[in-house]
Amino acid sequence: MGIKSYTGKRVKEIPKEIPLKVSDYMTRDLITFSPDQSIEEVIEALIRHKISGGPVVNENNELIGIISEGDCIKHISDSRYYNLPMEHSKVELRMIKNVETIDGNMNIFDAAKMFLEVRRRRFPILENGKLVGQISQKDILKATMGIKGQNWK
Repeated sequence: MGIKSYTGKRVKEIPKEIPLKVSDYMTRDLITFSPDQSIEEVIEALIRHKISGGPVVNENNELIGIISEGDCIKHISDSRYYNLPMEHSKVELRMIKNVETIDGNMNIFDAAKMFLEVRRRRFPILENGKLVGQISQKDILKATMGIKGQNWK
């Protein structure tokens, strides 16, 4: 007599839909700066929060620029070279004003390609002209590692 299996009928597991959109992995809780903040305040915030930069927004939460560690270092270098006081410089004088953004509905692999082509560390994401999040290179890496666990072998 043969051995019977009591495990029941084996049904193939239907794979869950894997989130692949930028909005699924972007950071929504952002540290932002205002154009009238001093560069010293920005430097303190970058160090305190262990970040390399952040978006600059106006009072309506509309993106007007990005300030980075590199912008702050350039300010320090220029102020020391020209013997200028540091505390009077504002973010609006050092921020990058022409900011490239990406769509939250973009595929993360297309976003990864954009990071390689444009050579940026982060891209802000806007909805209806308002800043809603930001995706960084590290966010893309985290996303691909999560996907790898489900699909890549």
